[in-house]
Amino acid sequence: MRRWLHRFNQSGLEGLEDLGGQGRKRRITEEQRSPIISLVKTVPPGRLRWEPVGELWAFDEAGPPEWTLDSLAAAARAEGIEVGRSQVRRILLAEGVRWRRTRSWTRSKDPDFVPKGHRSSASTPAHPTTRR
Repeated sequence: MRRWLHRFNQSGLEGLEDLGGQGRKRRITEEQRSPIISLVKTVPPGRLRWEPVGELWAFDEAGPPEWTLDSLAAAARAEGIEVGRSQVRRILLAEGVRWRRTRSWTRSKDPDFVPKGHRSSASTPAHPTTRR
């Protein structure tokens, strides 16, 4: 006999309500999840910055220049939160937070940068016209 049918026969409609406490308990509380999520918005300690005098510097030269799952897990452990790489990934995915920023090397922040123009010749095809 199905368990839900037995509960219905014993308790009626109240027996079909969700029984709390099923499944594995969370190992990380909400108070521990929040700092992990907020870490992504901070600047990584190894990222280079420009000083006003024109020199580059970093808070921690040995630190990560970009946030990765491993570096986020290590930073959380340094704050006393025992968390693994896969847990950090699940937490960030559940919150819809991006921990990486994709940036192409072909883009420049220089306002005087001029991107490459069109092809050198209009007769140069963009793709081969026949299969090899």
